[in-house]
Amino acid sequence: MPAARAGTANAGLRGAVAANPLAGMRWGHYTGSIDGVYPAYQAATGRERALLAKIALEPLAYWFGAWYSEASARAAAAQYIAQDTGGNPDELAQLTVFRLDPWEAAACSSTPNAAQQGAYEKWIDDFAAGIGTARVALILQPDLPFALCAPSRTPLELVAYATARFSALPHTTVYIDAGAAYWTSPARTARLLRQAGIGQVRGFALNATQYDSTANELRFGAQIERRLGRLGITGKHLVINTAENGAPFLYGQYRGNRDNPRVCRDRTDTVCATLGIPPTWHVADRRWRLSARARALAARYADAYLWIGRPWLDDGSWPLDLGRALGLASSSPF
Repeated sequence: MPAARAGTANAGLRGAVAANPLAGMRWGHYTGSIDGVYPAYQAATGRERALLAKIALEPLAYWFGAWYSEASARAAAAQYIAQDTGGNPDELAQLTVFRLDPWEAAACSSTPNAAQQGAYEKWIDDFAAGIGTARVALILQPDLPFALCAPSRTPLELVAYATARFSALPHTTVYIDAGAAYWTSPARTARLLRQAGIGQVRGFALNATQYDSTANELRFGAQIERRLGRLGITGKHLVINTAENGAPFLYGQYRGNRDNPRVCRDRTDTVCATLGIPPTWHVADRRWRLSARARALAARYADAYLWIGRPWLDDGSWPLDLGRALGLASSSPF
């Protein structure tokens, strides 16, 4: 099943890599004030400024959801892209759409009603209009496996609506979130992605809200790819969140607030959060100290490592925790 309508972020750019829609182009970094990272960097001096630069000057996939109203969705998308790319139409902006409501645990007992469904579609339409012809890598609906516990197919039908709407944009490359390696089986994940419209887009995203190793997620992604093939869906690629997995661990290994795990004390600390591989499309580079097998999987299946997570924010949400940000930057092995 070919991705007939999938937008291509680097289409038409000189030096673009045809095999990877995110490669061979400049990635922008956000210079606005949404989560306070860039303003904190601007205000800092000395070593603190150098550490904050390791976050503020990297390409980050900012999150957008129901906290932006339908009336403001179009302007929010356009303003973010302008502040991320400096108005350069040839730069890539990265963003995450987290618009389903109710979602996560609430989705297990409540189905969006007619009004909520209409609001979702209106929001998606307007947000897509705000993106327009901009060059974008878009992560769609983190924690998608929560749809497995929903009392109806409505959440997946809504995600499929968004998939179709965003994939129709000429330069928006879409990756549907698929959770993480230990959430559910590759076969079940593949079926979930099929229902969410994976056939229309470039691929899927992994590890968006987790701390698993990049190598383990690459193995899981390869298994999903094979399962998608059995469903007649071929040629899909993946991106992996590496924002907080510099000292990887599984969710169940941590004792404490798993949404806000302690920051690593240094580069040898374990079962803690720290910055992982910086955002890049050079996925098989030896600098990342992956095994030969992991590098081979990356070269075959991965388009990029992205910073989708936001471990420098309190509970990964808001507001900026300056101490966490500095600790993440100073303890990172990369």
